[in-house]
This record gives sequence, structure tokens and C-alpha cells, in this order.
Amino acid sequence: MKISKFLISLVGAIALLTTAGYYYVFILGAPQLDPPQEEANTGLKFQLATFNSQAMGAVRNYGVILPPGYDKNQQKRYPVIFLLHGGHDDARAYADKYAILDVLHELYQSQKLPPSIVITPDGNDNRGSSPLYDPDYFDGPNGKVGTLIGSELVQVVKSRYRTLEEPQFWALGGLSSGGWGAFNIGLRHLNNFHILFSHSGYFTDNSGSQNSPQQIVQQLSIEDRKRLRVYLDAGLNDTNLLASTKDFKETLNKLGIAHVFYAFPGGHGLSGADIGWNYFHKHLKDSLSYVGEQFKK
Repeated sequence: MKISKFLISLVGAIALLTTAGYYYVFILGAPQLDPPQEEANTGLKFQLATFNSQAMGAVRNYGVILPPGYDKNQQKRYPVIFLLHGGHDDARAYADKYAILDVLHELYQSQKLPPSIVITPDGNDNRGSSPLYDPDYFDGPNGKVGTLIGSELVQVVKSRYRTLEEPQFWALGGLSSGGWGAFNIGLRHLNNFHILFSHSGYFTDNSGSQNSPQQIVQQLSIEDRKRLRVYLDAGLNDTNLLASTKDFKETLNKLGIAHVFYAFPGGHGLSGADIGWNYFHKHLKDSLSYVGEQFKK
């Protein structure tokens, strides 16, 4: 009898832990246990906006963070940065998870980044958001996400905000699968973006060589190779992503494409000063400082 009660209790405990684990991972999206601390008084504001997307056949949203003093000088135009989220994220992720307002505030104060219009697209395809798969950052059976971000949203942003027009003042980057997406989309739209960056992303996709930046970049013209500017980093804990990033770096070397690469401690995960949301928060300062250097040239 005692053994039966013990087994029942053990099964119940396992079921409870399994349910809790499922809820934590698949419902909550495995939130960071020690997220970056936000500064309350940055003077910056994150807002959601919507537009009617013909590419996706639906109303889509994006986040926007306007630079300090945007409303004061009605003649001034600004560079633009698109930030792509990773799997199981959305347009709010950079504000809610990675404390992007603090990053921008610090870089503006130190003058490492000129005041910029920052856009955070919703990169999810018609399947929606799930921890079971990455967003399809390309035009495919699950929607034309590549056209949505690489072309359509660019025109929306130009029509709504005072942007600089030239592609050398437009940057596209992302983290994790958003890093892959930034290059998969950006390399096809170099008429709109000349600066691309990735944090612990990958460069060969399971959908094939047609969506693998490792292959796409080798097809660029000599003129496009000269225009392109690239920032790459990967966490030392992210073994496969680090290897993919290093391979891509070697390809850039062979092609003579201007780039920087860093391997930093940490990577994906749920807790730690160099882990998960903290990794991306910390190293967004590095990528955006690089972007700032390119904007100033």
C-alpha cells in the first residue's frame, strides 16, 4: 500500500513538473530568469503601429522608436535601423525583453550612434509564433515575409517618417533566427540596406541554399560586395551557431566584403550575465556602435 501511494505521488509530481515545464517553455516562451534591468528615464518611447500589408494579405504591426528631438526639428532626416526578432518573439520583443531603449539611450549619450529611427517588425509568418519553429524570413508557402520586411515596410517607413533615403543610412540586423533573417532578406534588398548585422544567428537554412546567406552572398556583384558592411557575433556557448558564423566570416574574407566578427562569452539560455536576453542586450551595444560608425562615414 505504501509503495502504491509513493508511486501515485511520484507520478503526480512528474505530471505536475511536466505541465509546469510545458507552460513555461511553450506558453510563456521560456522567459529569462534574470532579465536586463531597464532605466526608467531614457526619454525614449516605444510605440506599436500598423499597416495594411499586400505581401501578407493582412494588417501587420511593427514597433517604432523615434530619436530624441524628432518632433522639434521638422526639417531633419534620420538614418534607419530594422531589428528582427528571433523565434517565439514579436514586434515588442526588443522593448520587452532586451531593454532596447536603454541601449539606444546609452549610445546616443556617448555619441556612438547618431539619433536614428528604429523599427522592430513583426517577422512571424502565417503560422504565427511558436517555440517549435523559427519564423520563415523569406517568401514561401507560409507568406511573403521577405517582401514584407525587405521592400514593403521600407516604403511604409519612408512614407511615414523623415528618413534619409540612401541605403548606406539603412541597417538591418537581428538576433538568433532574426540574424539569419536579416541576411537572408538584406542580401536580396541591397538597394534598401547596405549595413547588415547578426547576433548568434546562422547562415545555412534547412529550407535550402535559396534561403542560405552563405550561398546568396557568393552571388553578389563586385559592386554590391564593395557597398556591403557586416557585423557578426556569436556566443561561445552556441557551438553550432558560432561555427556557422565563423564559416560565413571566412566567406566574407574570400569575397573581400568589409566586416567585423566577435566571439563573446555566453549565448542562448535562461539565466546568467552573458546568457539569453542579457547576451543580446549587452551586444546590441556593440552591433549598433558598429552601425553608428558606418552612418558617420
